[in-house]
Amino acid sequence: MAAFGPQGPSDAAHVRGVIRKGLWTQHTSGLADGYVQGNIVILPEALASDFMRYCQRNPKPCPLLAVGEPGQPALPSLGKDIDIRTDVPLYHVWRHGELKEEVADITELWRPDLVTFVLGCSFSFEYALQEAGIRLRHIEESLNIAMYRTNIATEPAGPFSGAMVVTMRPMPAADAIRAVQVTSRFPNVHGAPVHIGDPSLIGIKDLGRPDYGDAVELAPGDIPVFWACGVTPQSAILTAQPAFCITHAPGAMLVTSLLNHQLASF
Repeated sequence: MAAFGPQGPSDAAHVRGVIRKGLWTQHTSGLADGYVQGNIVILPEALASDFMRYCQRNPKPCPLLAVGEPGQPALPSLGKDIDIRTDVPLYHVWRHGELKEEVADITELWRPDLVTFVLGCSFSFEYALQEAGIRLRHIEESLNIAMYRTNIATEPAGPFSGAMVVTMRPMPAADAIRAVQVTSRFPNVHGAPVHIGDPSLIGIKDLGRPDYGDAVELAPGDIPVFWACGVTPQSAILTAQPAFCITHAPGAMLVTSLLNHQLASF
């Protein structure tokens, strides 16, 4: 966290400022504790209504936090200074369903017909898990969260469909029970786990080889706990093959000015 100093950042606006200057292009896990982070999908307006319906039909992996106006890079409900063209550490640029570029700034790619979708991210409930005394080893080891494609189908809408992507956090059984209780309070950032235990039951062959992010080994007595993940739309993009689309790089989120406790349902 050299860009932020030895203690890391604590303020969302400061984090965005550092990212905007191009000084941080890595994953955002563990940054700005207490603030909501968001997954990003940016699509042409012609596809926006179909993608909106896809999110509404699949609220676990695609919980909508905000939708921008066509051509507008601002997201005032998430932070008064946000510029979606510069405030994500790393973007993926897709053309006809293929990943073509990885860039830290999309200002030159911006168009007047682009619509931004911000989806809830499990990084947001990690702060609540830590407050409950649950250790998160990927944060302790400064790793990106492990993400896996599954055999769990999402409900299609228009051209969008595909398999659910999940995040995995290893923990002892007692902590897993507590994690279910804690994350159930946050349905807007994926809520309770979708699976606990044997990864093969959801189509994951090898926990040591995540599709995105970094592998985290299970310690003796650990069980894997899986949450729906906002990278799921990238699976849907592979199916829909839009001519043009921009997403965040997995793990590299938009840090908003919303506080996690504002999203708690009880």
